[in-house]
Amino acid sequence: MEGYDAGIITKMAAVNITAPSQLVAAARAALKDSKGAIVNISTAVTRNAVPMLAHYAATKAALEHLTKSWAIELAGDGIRVNAIAPGPVKSGALTGMMGLPDEMAQQIEAQEAAQIPLGRRGVTADIVPWILRLGGSDNEWLTGQILTIDGGWTLRT
Repeated sequence: MEGYDAGIITKMAAVNITAPSQLVAAARAALKDSKGAIVNISTAVTRNAVPMLAHYAATKAALEHLTKSWAIELAGDGIRVNAIAPGPVKSGALTGMMGLPDEMAQQIEAQEAAQIPLGRRGVTADIVPWILRLGGSDNEWLTGQILTIDGGWTLRT
């Protein structure tokens, strides 16, 4: 398709698919010894089609699939694997990793904020407690889950 930068797509795949795969491979022995947990960071954008974010969503959907597959593969080692799928969060990702021009990023941010039933974009403090909960040892029987935290955004889109 016209307008898609192969370099940006490659970087997205490297960050969202390749890097987590390498981290899991490198940490597997330590995670097994500690009965640790992996918490991947996906996105609520995987729930619905969102124009201009297709490649980003595709790489995150791949990460969600890896999350579920690793949950099965690593369960025998006592390693739990889950993911968080945040909705629109103030992060700078639209202009950073996704490479969108400032004007387009601002337009997307305004559209998303208007669609969130709880009336605002998320902030890091909305997400971090859930990462800690999923990674905590008090969730010994939770694995292979994708938790969407989005202020109700995916209910409307």
